[in-house]
Amino acid sequence: MSKQQLVIIGNGMAPGRLLEHLFDAQGAYDVTIFNAEPRVNYDRIMLSPVLSGEKSFDDIVIHDDAWYETHGITLHRGQKVTQIDRAAKTVTSEGGITAAYDKLVIATGSQPFIIPVPGHTLPGVLAYRDLDDVDAMKLAAAQGGRAVVIGGGLLGLEAAAGLKAQGMEVTVLHLMPTLLERQLDPTAGYLLQKELEGRGIEVRCGANTKAILGEDKVEAVELEDGTVIEAALVVMAVGIRPSTALATDAGLDVGRGIVTDAAMRTSDPDILSVGECVEVDGRVYGLVAPLYQMARVAAATLTDTAAAFCPCRDANQAEGHRHQPVFRRRFRRWPGPRGRGPARCRPRHLSPRDPAGQPRHRRRAARRCGRRRLVQRIAEIG
Repeated sequence: MSKQQLVIIGNGMAPGRLLEHLFDAQGAYDVTIFNAEPRVNYDRIMLSPVLSGEKSFDDIVIHDDAWYETHGITLHRGQKVTQIDRAAKTVTSEGGITAAYDKLVIATGSQPFIIPVPGHTLPGVLAYRDLDDVDAMKLAAAQGGRAVVIGGGLLGLEAAAGLKAQGMEVTVLHLMPTLLERQLDPTAGYLLQKELEGRGIEVRCGANTKAILGEDKVEAVELEDGTVIEAALVVMAVGIRPSTALATDAGLDVGRGIVTDAAMRTSDPDILSVGECVEVDGRVYGLVAPLYQMARVAAATLTDTAAAFCPCRDANQAEGHRHQPVFRRRFRRWPGPRGRGPARCRPRHLSPRDPAGQPRHRRRAARRCGRRRLVQRIAEIG
């Protein structure tokens, strides 16, 4: 029996994990991959150590050339797919390579959002998404000067720490009042800012970028309040957007991302999608745990095995937590004071690990201690 043709568009971490599951299940496919990047699959999460000089590219490779050869995979490097012909069931790359498919997986990932301020197209303005961006930043760092990182999220702070390790002066500009406002409360965000400043990274919160200045290259960044900061390099780390243009052109259902069902099938049953480009049940995902679950579910679908995407369960398991039901009682019974009298109710927001009679000042001290530990762990990116 001849094998079916499986074509994968994209060679990131999610499709790589999909293939691992597929080969474990002995799926009967001949696999062809089109990768827009001219290299094998690597761990994007580890780009920061590569930027700082702690690791090399070889250290973060997930699947080397031997792995592709062992599994009989045809890998087209540096071949961005520009067209999907659903009627003929073929894909075509910008280099003119056409491949037929029985099943197709779209894993185009996401694109960095570039703030459309004046000067955003100048040489020296970079995003931070792949190895090419890291190489460009390291090349700029070798020239010295100041780097301005726009965005005080985790990715922006990783870029700032890496550039500081490369010897550049670094300024982080963040629009919100505190760093990592989605992950940390204001107190923890303030403590993180002080920790980074103690490491020589300047942080300006509440800073709105007005323009990037320069003639033939980046020379400075101007803020809305008129402040001008000299810069030899500008790194934008202000968010990502799912890459959906290819799916849109092919006539697939697209919302915020490429719309799939819980089995990772798109509106075309012969086309699946995984990774940051996907929208499942109205949500898109950028964390590794749900993307890896998408890969597992898609591999099951390709082998006609029942599976469904449920990010809540895998996210908890990935963090080492026992799965908890979504709906929980908001109150639990606590004994009365000193064990006397009737039981009383306390809100569930109190940690189960806190003794019932713990004084409030001790709970506050515990929270402060927890913030410090969290800030220290985040600051270890440097």
